[in-house]
Amino acid sequence: MAAAAAGSGTPREEEGPAGEAAALQPQAPTSVPGARLSRLPLARVKALVKADPDVTLAGQEAIFILARAAELFVETIAKDAYCCAQQGKRKTLQRRDLDNAIEAVDEFAFLEGTLD
Repeated sequence: MAAAAAGSGTPREEEGPAGEAAALQPQAPTSVPGARLSRLPLARVKALVKADPDVTLAGQEAIFILARAAELFVETIAKDAYCCAQQGKRKTLQRRDLDNAIEAVDEFAFLEGTLD
């Protein structure tokens, strides 16, 4: 299994010395030279985090996790909004597609009214 997942960027398991599986570790794609684990610039994410007056320290791992979570959030809402655009037989996202995605998906309920 480890050989199959090595170049895919997915977590993989490795057997430890006692034969038990080690914790899942995210692996960077090895087939692409210079591949980045995060598509968002970590310095910008750190600047956004530090803009919060309640935050005094932010570790590099926390910044990476926040950047990755933001990427996944944007990817998810963009896919849902694109589905709304496709229902209207369009390929270009419009604001109303985001509004429709926010209304249609319960997980986005916290965003209702934020685009007004």
